[in-house]
Order: sequence, then C-alpha cells, then structure tokens
Amino acid sequence: MLVWCVSLVLGVVFGGENWAVLVAGSNGYDNYRHQADVCHAYQVLTRVGGFPQDRVLTMMYDDVATSEENPLPGKLFNRPSGPDVYAGVHIDYRGDDVTPDNFLKVLRGDKQALSGVGSGRVLESGPDDTVFVFFADHGGSGFICFPNGYLYADQLNETLSGMVQAQKFNKLVFYLEACESGSMFAGILPHHEGVIAITASKSDQSSYATYYDEHLYTYLGDLFSVSWMEDSEVTLLNASYTLEDQVCR
Repeated sequence: MLVWCVSLVLGVVFGGENWAVLVAGSNGYDNYRHQADVCHAYQVLTRVGGFPQDRVLTMMYDDVATSEENPLPGKLFNRPSGPDVYAGVHIDYRGDDVTPDNFLKVLRGDKQALSGVGSGRVLESGPDDTVFVFFADHGGSGFICFPNGYLYADQLNETLSGMVQAQKFNKLVFYLEACESGSMFAGILPHHEGVIAITASKSDQSSYATYYDEHLYTYLGDLFSVSWMEDSEVTLLNASYTLEDQVCR
C-alpha cells in the first residue's frame, strides 16, 4: 500500500460539502468483486457517512447482479453472510458508457460533453468541497483497466492537475484498488497539499481478492477495499480518527 499526505482527519474528509465518484472498471461474473466493492462503498458513504445520494456518482457495467451465472440474481454481496450491497444503488453510467474518457469527463465536471450519456451527472464540486474517488478493477504498470480500454497514469494526473487549477475541491482523497496501482501516482501525483492518494499496492506489487464464496463460485471482494470499508463502518463518525489511522491499522 502506498500513502501520501495521510495526516488528515476522517471527520473532515467526510464532513461538509462532500462529493464521491465510485467506479468499477471491469465486467463479467469472474470480476464480481469489483462491482460488489463499489456497491458496498455506495452503502458506506450514503448510509454511514451521510453523503447525499445526489452527490455520489457511480460507474459500473452492471452485468453481474443480473448475470445468468449469479445463483442469487439481483443481489451482490461483499462479504460472507453480509447484506445485499446492490439494493438501492443508483448507477449513473453503465454498460458501454463505462469508459476512461467518460470517467475523466465526470471528474472535470464536463456536463455538456456527457449530455445524453447515462444520467449525464458530473462532479459539480467547488473550492470548499471534499471529493472522494474510489476505483476498483485490474491494473498494470502505469494503467488501470476499463471494460473496453485503459486509463493511463499521465491522463489521470493531468486531470487531477486540471481539477486543482479549476478549484474543484479543497481536499481530494483517491482510493485505488488494482494491481500495481502505486504506479498511477508514484512520482507524478500533482504536488498539492489537498490531493491524497492511497493505493492497494506498490508500483510493482499485486493486489489481492478476498472472501471466496463456494456457493457463488467467486471472490466477493478485494482485500484493500473491504478493509477500508469494514473499518469505515465502525470508525467513520469518529472525529479523531485519521486516514493514517485507517491505513496503518
């Protein structure tokens, strides 16, 4: 795991005017865990963190809950004997709308470019707001995967730099779940005190799935992702609890 600038209180990160962008970059039943991660994150933010639903934007292919391979159709689980995390999740961009280009347009707040695409909703945050971004999928050195393409480190960091210049946030926290995910930020993350990036692995390491379910025949989650979410479910409202506390537990 790589951590930058983590001496920030979670109560501040998740307080005030908060926005979130949640992305599952994969499709197919074998990748069940990524969509389950994102759905669980949606539940944590809206039900525990108090995020208004109209300030949480989601992108996921949305083919797993309805897959013929799913023994429990219409439901997704992120841990054994856990709750259905799919219920109530509003999905803004699904299917072929889940692309690197659309993801960056959402972050930039390019509403005109997304007119007629999915819900058309974008990040409309301002200079006093906090933005939380969570992405879960596969990755490699300098890129992360989408159903039909790749997002490269230089593209992502150029967008983050543009968001800094456009005063799109006061603080931005990015949690990235993917193999070699550290390579998306190491040495190229914009040098701005308001940008915090936390990744599942270093630049040359794998990240790992967890909670294999013998009934569903798949992994329900990713180790990094379920760790921060399960921790947040019990600590999110603790004003003295920091991001450093979370990642170093």
